[in-house]
Amino acid sequence: MRPNASTTHHERLLGAALLWLLAGAVLLITTLVPAHTDDLGWTPAFWMLAAPLVLLLALEPALPRQLLRVMRPRRRTASRLIWN
Repeated sequence: MRPNASTTHHERLLGAALLWLLAGAVLLITTLVPAHTDDLGWTPAFWMLAAPLVLLLALEPALPRQLLRVMRPRRRTASRLIWN
């Protein structure tokens, strides 16, 4: 099955946003780019973290719910709770 052009474009945008977010987080954590400057204020932190997060939420609005579902501990059934 061959993906259509819009699906490929969507996946590329999603990949670019994730790469942008990862690179920005690394740059801010390693302090190569300061999060706050006297001249620019919080602009570097915005462009390194907030802007790609907004783009990810625009591309995949259900992403936060999916991540919460993955991170939430699963309930154990009654048979697994008994140690017999």
